[in-house]
Amino acid sequence: MPGSGVYVLDTPGYDVVSTAAYPASGATLICFTTGLGTPWGNPIAPVIKISSNTELAARMPDVIDFDAGGIIEGRETLAECGARLLAKVLAVASGERTRSEENGHDESAFWQRQVNL
Repeated sequence: MPGSGVYVLDTPGYDVVSTAAYPASGATLICFTTGLGTPWGNPIAPVIKISSNTELAARMPDVIDFDAGGIIEGRETLAECGARLLAKVLAVASGERTRSEENGHDESAFWQRQVNL
């Protein structure tokens, strides 16, 4: 990256393949939204798994780091959820371990053999 700041990187959608590109491009922390709760991590950068729905977060608390379902359910505003997420990102950037780190998930893949849409 040319300097400090926030950068957006467009990668393939497949969970494990997509996050291999982030640290390769210089990312030091990954925020990954999921509706299914894929249990994986990354060996280079911590991955904050963000659940898009509270049912998933309740069903897979050992995988999900952050529940954003309150927006859809009307329990919190986008701004409130964003403030909570920022606090989580700062905590992880300061050394708090993610669920994938706690569970020893450090998978990585750079391509997949099948076509994925």
